[in-house]
Amino acid sequence: MTSERSITEKLRSKVRIPAGSALALGIGDDCAIYRPRGSADDLLLTTDLYVEGVHFRQDTHKPQDAGYKALARSLSDIAAMGGEPKLCLTALCAAPWTTDKWIDGFYKGLLELAEATGTLLAGGDLSRGSEFCCDVLVLGSVPRGTAMLRSTAKPGQDVYVSGSLGGSALGLETGKGKAWKKHIHPEPRLELARTLREKYRATAAMDLSDGLSLDLRRMALDSNLAVEISAPPQFPGATLAHALHGGEDYELLFTVRAGLKLPETLCGVRLTKIGRTVAGPAGLIQLEGEPLAPLGYDHFASRDAAK
Repeated sequence: MTSERSITEKLRSKVRIPAGSALALGIGDDCAIYRPRGSADDLLLTTDLYVEGVHFRQDTHKPQDAGYKALARSLSDIAAMGGEPKLCLTALCAAPWTTDKWIDGFYKGLLELAEATGTLLAGGDLSRGSEFCCDVLVLGSVPRGTAMLRSTAKPGQDVYVSGSLGGSALGLETGKGKAWKKHIHPEPRLELARTLREKYRATAAMDLSDGLSLDLRRMALDSNLAVEISAPPQFPGATLAHALHGGEDYELLFTVRAGLKLPETLCGVRLTKIGRTVAGPAGLIQLEGEPLAPLGYDHFASRDAAK
């Protein structure tokens, strides 16, 4: 079965980074890392598509909310590496139904979040097509050699998540209350991630965009280890299935050295230890001693399974 990982792994095998290249990290993590010669900082680059009918619906999402979330998704990738956003580019394809007023609202939401996070909108592209689609590229930075990666966890480390999980999935189902707000207004954990990098030396990290079960497996595969976890903290009203497999929470999944004492709340966000990394088959996740299937959202595997 085709999956996002099978496609990216095939691409990664075909791309050879030349010796001495300024590209320090290519395909496979939340961001690519570009290291300018002589610079004290590494540059982080990420891009995320935001597609009508997949990431939002015109009948339920206000244009300001759609614009906010389009940028928030990419900012969450910058957060995952412990970085600071600098600027963004947006390529927008307007659908037949999109009015000038709707597009104005979309950019209003995007620019509000951009201003709040110090992310300058530096340009992009505009086009028209049969469906609305927007691609947001964000450039960020991190002190040279300090970016948090998903491939650097080691056996015997503690596994944490920020916040509570499953709220976005619950909000998508119900369209109500705090869960709906969590779905349409995720908060990229930029300050929290920088603090984890600078003060607590997190050993690995990634953002939770496709569900804990799938994203944790990705980290375990890239770090070549297994993970044992207990039930994660659930958003009020969310089921365990929501918390394990629901996507678009945009919380942080990270590891720290064993025994490191973290505060219960950091930068105003709850932190919860959910397990530990262990030597074992790469990618194996066990929940309370039983194998946990990676049932989070995969654009390609989910498509195939629906046929």
